[in-house]
Amino acid sequence: MGSDGFESKKLGGSPPGGTAPNRLGSGEFAGSAGRDPTIEAFSGLGDAAANLVEISGVIKWFDASKGYGFIVPDNGWPDVLLHVTVLRRDGYQTAYEGARLVCECVQRAKGYQAFRILSMDESTAIHPAQMLPSRTHVSVTPTSGLERAQVKWFNRLRGFGFLTCGEGTPDIFVHMETFPAPRE
Repeated sequence: MGSDGFESKKLGGSPPGGTAPNRLGSGEFAGSAGRDPTIEAFSGLGDAAANLVEISGVIKWFDASKGYGFIVPDNGWPDVLLHVTVLRRDGYQTAYEGARLVCECVQRAKGYQAFRILSMDESTAIHPAQMLPSRTHVSVTPTSGLERAQVKWFNRLRGFGFLTCGEGTPDIFVHMETFPAPRE
């Protein structure tokens, strides 16, 4: 015990009064002199490594900014989580919607998760340029004629305001992108 009243423990060393048969120091490996890279890939899986299941399916969606996406298995199972680290480790940068793949999965607490990508066929994938435009670029078709409205209030810094058609009518929300750019 130290002068500060706390016991300090040396990491990686033997406990006082004996050896630790199940502990290895840094750089020490059990068994042979080298480690098999296949076994390295299973580190941290424990007993789950024995329960790897091979599935084939289609990418439902994948968002690189979120770092994950989902696979719809061909066998009808629930969606399989696909993490970006698995993709990158196996040589892929992203996964496009509709791409077919074969992967090994492991059962986790919340369902199956892809562990290794065995193959990916992007010929069936939908490239982002071919996908439907995002909802922010929706075209609105008027269902009636124009109505005269008065600005109730508008805040340029917040980018929105409200219009009114008169007493007893509901306010109309208006976003600043609704208006054309000012003419100079």
